[in-house]
Amino acid sequence: MSGRKDTHDHHGRTEPTLGRIDDLDAPAQAPVDDGLPHIVVDEPRRRAAMPPPRSRGPQPRKRGWLIPVLVLVLIGAATALYLQQDRLRTMVPRTELNDLLAQANQALQAGKLDGTNGDSARELFEKARDQQPDSDPAREGLRRVGQAEVARADAALTAGRLDEAEAALNVARELLGGGADVEQLGQRLSKARNPQSQTEAWIGQAQDALAAGRLDGDDGAGPLFRRALDADKGNAVAARGLDKVGDGLAAQARQAIAANDKAKANALVDRIAILVPNDGDLPSLRAALAESRKQDDQAVAALVQQGNEAMRAGRFTGDGDDTALARFRAALAADPDNADAKAGLGQVAQALIVQANAAIDSEDDDHAARLLDEAAKLAPKSAELAAARARIAGGADAGARLASSTPSPVARASDGGDDDAEASLAVSPAQKARVADLVRRAQQAASRGDIMDPPGDSAYDLYRNALSIDGNDPTARAGLQALPAQVEKLMTQAVASGNVGRAENLYATLSDLAPGDASQGDMRHRLGSAWIDNALQRASQGDRQGAFQSLDHARRYVPDDPRLQSTYERIATGR
Repeated sequence: MSGRKDTHDHHGRTEPTLGRIDDLDAPAQAPVDDGLPHIVVDEPRRRAAMPPPRSRGPQPRKRGWLIPVLVLVLIGAATALYLQQDRLRTMVPRTELNDLLAQANQALQAGKLDGTNGDSARELFEKARDQQPDSDPAREGLRRVGQAEVARADAALTAGRLDEAEAALNVARELLGGGADVEQLGQRLSKARNPQSQTEAWIGQAQDALAAGRLDGDDGAGPLFRRALDADKGNAVAARGLDKVGDGLAAQARQAIAANDKAKANALVDRIAILVPNDGDLPSLRAALAESRKQDDQAVAALVQQGNEAMRAGRFTGDGDDTALARFRAALAADPDNADAKAGLGQVAQALIVQANAAIDSEDDDHAARLLDEAAKLAPKSAELAAARARIAGGADAGARLASSTPSPVARASDGGDDDAEASLAVSPAQKARVADLVRRAQQAASRGDIMDPPGDSAYDLYRNALSIDGNDPTARAGLQALPAQVEKLMTQAVASGNVGRAENLYATLSDLAPGDASQGDMRHRLGSAWIDNALQRASQGDRQGAFQSLDHARRYVPDDPRLQSTYERIATGR
């Protein structure tokens, strides 16, 4: 370097300079005096003085090419990820999408198909589809919503709720894009909106049926004319057609009354009341039926009275027609639904069972068995009958077990003759435990109301099974005999709650378990009255057909109830 004095430096400082660049390539020459100390570096000598490096084997080559290669690989990987991002996105679990689909399926199962609050099945499936347009579960879910809307529209149309049917059909059409079911429902809805063409079709079919003599039935003239008149209240053709149907059915009813076919006559009169409630022949037909019934009732009542007199005289069964059994059977032949005659047969069966128990007490099991066989023909499910049979079976089994035990002469001499005690002692501890378990299960079944059903697990069957092991078990016998009272209690509850179907089934069970029980007369009247109440309720809901069916049930139990006739007239006239 060379230095120069800065003329502006008042302190006499020397500034460093680079010198001339041209001098770098100039040949060596005598050093110029620049005022600095000279340093001479002897490079070859310095290197020679340094010791050689210790040998460490082959030295690795320099890999300067690796960095460019790595950069290229990273660039390629990033490009591939970018190009395949849609595919990779589908491989990553979509928690939010899965939650939406789950909520949508729950809404579909709950019947919440459409709405505006964001929680309906349609809205949730559509939201899932918006998140992932190619989602197959979302598309399938919307299709299922559409099918559910088709079913809802069909049900609403059948029930006459036309606005609801149209709304559901519109949603179904949006989701399904049409289809045979949608178009068929649309046509049905259009006919319902404009029933004129359908009414004309019904009238045409009814006229053909009337000409063919088909007055009643699904394709009969009466129901078809009735349907047309209900759809068009002022249709004169349908009204005249119904009058002709009423005349034809009334003629058939008179023929049935003359032939003493009361069942057919009653059915025809009831159909007239349904199809042509204002028919002029109805009052006279009902009067003729009432007179015929009165005469028959007098004859049946006389037979029942004779049967009761034979019961008091002790002539339960036997040859001849003056026994209680013969009189009650004759009464049922005249009136198959006569409750008094049925109760009389139950009383005969009960009397036979009492005689059988007396024979068992006298150790005459053979005679007892014959009496029980005769009672079983009249009341096969009687609780008393089952208990008596168990006594015979239990005594026979106990005798066999006692005989096999070969007691000593002293023990036989000291026997007090208590057969029940002997039978109880003859039952093993394991059998007693089995009996106790069966009795416990029977009590639970009775508390649930499972009196006669299900088979094998009903209270009736469980008590009988217990008595088949130990016919003298007092708890099992008492439980079996108490079943009628339990049934009566359940029936009272069913009548009070308006469950007439269950009450009717329980009454049949009570008749089986305790035939001839005097308390059944009151229960029968309460059941018939409940059926009349049910008929009035169904009529108030617009179900005239169901109301008449309820009155048919009521007639079985209270044929002479004044409410029965008045309720028929009220429902038939629409009052």
